[in-house]
Formats: sequence, structure tokens, C-alpha cells
Amino acid sequence: MRNICVYCGSSDSIHGDYLSAAYQMGVSLARRGHTLIYGAGRTGLMGQVADGVLASGGEVVGVIPRHFLTPQLAHDGLTHIEIVENMHQRKARMAELADAFIALPGGFGTFEELFEMLTWAQIGLHAKPIGLLNVKGYFKPLLALVEHASSEGFIYTEHRQLLLEDETPDNLLAALQAYQPPAGLERWVERD
Repeated sequence: MRNICVYCGSSDSIHGDYLSAAYQMGVSLARRGHTLIYGAGRTGLMGQVADGVLASGGEVVGVIPRHFLTPQLAHDGLTHIEIVENMHQRKARMAELADAFIALPGGFGTFEELFEMLTWAQIGLHAKPIGLLNVKGYFKPLLALVEHASSEGFIYTEHRQLLLEDETPDNLLAALQAYQPPAGLERWVERD
């Protein structure tokens, strides 16, 4: 597990604890020898996680749609940047490059990217680990929703096991490293 794709918010109008946690995630990624794959942004958690990696001597690959390639949005200090034509190409390229996925706090875009990777794992398109950095309990309501969906029969137990979570970067990275895909993932295509 070398390349880790991080999804996270780009807003600067957030509590400083989120920004600090993103920076620390970057430090932890670099210290463990991981390359960061992300959306090439310079603002919010996106900028902080990249800055943490870079300040710690690590490598950062950004993938950005051409229409976001502006001085206000694009990080100008990355190890490598790939320019694509649209968001679909961006997500596909980041997924292709990644060996694992982590979601930090974010909004609609972060949720959408996280759930696409979970869905792809559920239907067998990849077997890469997926984790949440649960800063300040940010994902607690989301995890409660997932548990509710599971208890109502919309998510099988083995599919719930696709999503790892922890409050600290090092513990989450260790859990991703130890991840083994749960047995029975193909059950969704069979009738019970």
C-alpha cells in the first residue's frame, strides 16, 4: 500500500482542529512512505494535507480538472500534477492511482467520492481499503446512518465492514495496512 487517495473539504471557513488534523494526516502519510493522491487543491483541508506531506519530505500527486486550474484553487507546489478534462476523469484517475482511500471531513463532494469507492468495493470493482479520519466525531452521524441502513436490511454486514474509521492518522493508516476484504461480498448479487 503505497499511494493513498485522500478526499476532504476545500473550505477555509471551518474549525482549526479540522485543518490541524489534515496537516497531521499529511505528516503521517509522508513519515510512513506513502504518496498522497488527491484533487490538487490549495484551500481548506485539501491544502493542509498536501502541505503536511510536502513539509515532511513526501510526494504529492494532484489530479485536477482544467476548469479548476486557477491560482486561487490549484496547489502550486506539488510533486506532480495531472490535468484532466472533467470531474469524472478526475475521480477515475485518482481511483486508478490509489492503493487505499481516506475521507477526512468534507461536504457533498467528499461524501460522493467516499460512497462511490464504497459502492465500487461492494460490487467487486476493487478490493482496496477505505477509511474515515473521524476528527472531532465528524462522521458520527454518518456512521449512525450506515448502522441504521444495515439494521433495516439495506446494507449487509460484510459491506459495512468495508468502511474503517479512527480518530488518529497513525491508527487509521495501520488499520488500512492490516485490512483484509470481508468474505461474502458477492452476496448482493444473490437472492437470499
